[in-house]
Amino acid sequence: MLEKLETELRLRGYSFETVKAYLRFNKDFLLFIRKPEPEVGVDDVKAYLGHLILDRKLSPRTLNLTRAALLFYYNAVFHKGITGVLTPKISRKLPVVLTKEEVHRIIDNAGSSKSRLMIQMLYASGIRVSELVSMKVDDLELDQKTAWVRSGKGSKDRLVILSEKLVIELRKYLESYDSEYLFSGRQGSLTTRNVQQIVGLAAKNAKIKKIVTPHTLRHSFATHLLDNGTDIRLIQELLGHADLSTTQIYTHVSDEAKRKVKSPLDII
Repeated sequence: MLEKLETELRLRGYSFETVKAYLRFNKDFLLFIRKPEPEVGVDDVKAYLGHLILDRKLSPRTLNLTRAALLFYYNAVFHKGITGVLTPKISRKLPVVLTKEEVHRIIDNAGSSKSRLMIQMLYASGIRVSELVSMKVDDLELDQKTAWVRSGKGSKDRLVILSEKLVIELRKYLESYDSEYLFSGRQGSLTTRNVQQIVGLAAKNAKIKKIVTPHTLRHSFATHLLDNGTDIRLIQELLGHADLSTTQIYTHVSDEAKRKVKSPLDII
């Protein structure tokens, strides 16, 4: 019956990673509950989530994803109308942000010119690692210093910025390049894991003590734009956030903005 779940998810345009996760969560649930899907009810869902909390000690984020996967299956496919299933609130931790000097060091310690370009692209545009590996040469508009993210999160296209320095390096890189993907691997596009390893190794070589991932470069892009006075709604558009509240987390990590605030003692 999970085939019906997969079909429903694909018809609604869910990403490959989401489809894979929803199928896995529902398969694990069925192994635990040992009931035919049509007989599943709200108490079964609550019992399973309770098991994940008490016995498997899963994080609130994973519990939330599991809940969403189960409710989608039993409400969208079986029309159960299950409601009233609560999970612990997700604590919102502030993102790790690099200083501009740390970004320089990571770029300088990339293992190859191609790795350097990938790291620069992540920081210059603020794109997600999944968007980087799926970007194609035809998505670039180098004369405009922009690029298109096709079918990003939420299946939306959006325009992102590139830097003048990066455009110059990309032109040289593309002079003798014949792949469809901007950064190709042995089987077409690179994997997100490839890029994660490249960024992690560059940060290690740069002796950065923080945990650095491709998403850290995205956080740093947003925070540094905010530091430079870029309007937060424009940053929201560049990041592809559906909700402004998601972007507003960067106001909590922008040191530059805090430094510009005058203490009331200096005003009286």
